Amino acid sequence: MNKSQNTIPHLFRCPISLDLLEDPVTLCTGQTYDRSNIEKWLAAGNLTCPVTMQKLHDPTIVPNNTLRHLINQWLQLGPQFDPCDSAAATVDSLASIKLTLESHETTLGNKLQALEKIILLSDEYCSFKKSCFLQLDFLPLLLELVFGRAETHMNFIELALRCILKLLPLGSFEPLNMIKDESKLATFLLLFEKGTSSVKTSLCHFIESASSSSQTEELCSILGNSHEIVHEIVQIVSQNCEISEDAIKGISALCSLQSNRESLVRGGAINGIIKYISSCCERRNLAPLGMRIVEKLVELESAREALVNHPKGIETLVNMVFRVSDQECSESAVEVLLTVCGDLGRAREEAIGAGILTQLLLLLQSQCNNTTKSKARMLLKLLRSKWTEDPKQS
Repeated sequence: MNKSQNTIPHLFRCPISLDLLEDPVTLCTGQTYDRSNIEKWLAAGNLTCPVTMQKLHDPTIVPNNTLRHLINQWLQLGPQFDPCDSAAATVDSLASIKLTLESHETTLGNKLQALEKIILLSDEYCSFKKSCFLQLDFLPLLLELVFGRAETHMNFIELALRCILKLLPLGSFEPLNMIKDESKLATFLLLFEKGTSSVKTSLCHFIESASSSSQTEELCSILGNSHEIVHEIVQIVSQNCEISEDAIKGISALCSLQSNRESLVRGGAINGIIKYISSCCERRNLAPLGMRIVEKLVELESAREALVNHPKGIETLVNMVFRVSDQECSESAVEVLLTVCGDLGRAREEAIGAGILTQLLLLLQSQCNNTTKSKARMLLKLLRSKWTEDPKQS
């Protein structure tokens, strides 16, 4: 603890004694103090936070393990510590960036510069910088600025969303749950409706992130059951534009929850994906992912009906059966046709009319894997048995 008083970062000082924090603890107001100092303050009968002077509705003090770890790393730098290029400089720099973003007096230009610095610093994934971002609560701040409508300039929102996506891998996904608030959810939808392509892309990635953690499962369910949000993301897929692939990834993320699937079908996910696959042959980079989504959705009767009712639904699946360069698509297409043709006679008629028998025979003669061949034989057997049962089809 013999660091020069002049080099102790402001974040590491107890606001009461101004000395280096030895046992940092945090009050309900979010302010951190050294345990011995704040305990003396409370023991003297004070019921307020020394810094904010807010009344303490809860006098509990919570150990700040993140800050303790941060201080220990700083102390271990030893004689190599250089105030001009050091942990202290990093902490002070990030604290300054945060103040810039929080201040109502800061110009838009300065705020944009601050966001660009966050993007640069977040690319340097050293444990110290990671701890700084977490301790200074950058993620909740940025989420509030974007979805709390504290900032409405589209350039700011674009950069802030990029920062959020950069910071998400560094820590807990819990802060994302603030989007469950009705007003913030409304802002999320508004950005999907009115935002730039960059904003919409980021929101699709945001949905992917929300689906990847158990901490945000409820949020993923809320997003997936929002008719308006599902409609917007399906519209992007249907447009076959440059961000359609990001939207398909977003739909796939929402589809990971069983509770979202009926909502996705009602929102037109089947029609959107079929349109993407059938009308964009030269850019079907995510056709396999699209097919996997359809494969999950057709477990629902409503999805099977939507597929058959689409003018090119069954035809598109048949065309995906024999794909020399993409066996994954072939297997999914056969699996979907097995499900749909086993349930709906109209689907069998359309599949046969679209040339499914030829496609299956070509597939069986190809170098596809044994699982795909087995499913292809099952589909052939199903079509033959159903054809025999219904003489009207002969």
